[in-house]
Amino acid sequence: MLTGFPGVLKNALDWIVGSGELVDKPVALINASPRSTHAYASLTETITVMSARLVKNACVTLPFWDKTRDATPIASHPEISALLQKALAELIRAIENRPFDQPA
Repeated sequence: MLTGFPGVLKNALDWIVGSGELVDKPVALINASPRSTHAYASLTETITVMSARLVKNACVTLPFWDKTRDATPIASHPEISALLQKALAELIRAIENRPFDQPA
């Protein structure tokens, strides 16, 4: 059983595990909480077991920010914004470099 991350995500992964939708797909994990190391490790293992291709250079743990949950200050924070831009650029690079014989 999947542990350490939200039930909704567990359910979504349970639905797609049998279909093979994630096999060889590039995946980036963005961890919004530096304190959730167990959930991040558990999700990393689950994604790997599902045969997705974890793009390590696109995976990032965001630094702790102010207790606000408003997206605007988080997205406009220079350090967080730079980390997210780098992660997305790495994921895009991994997607663009997929062999043509692999489904998207």
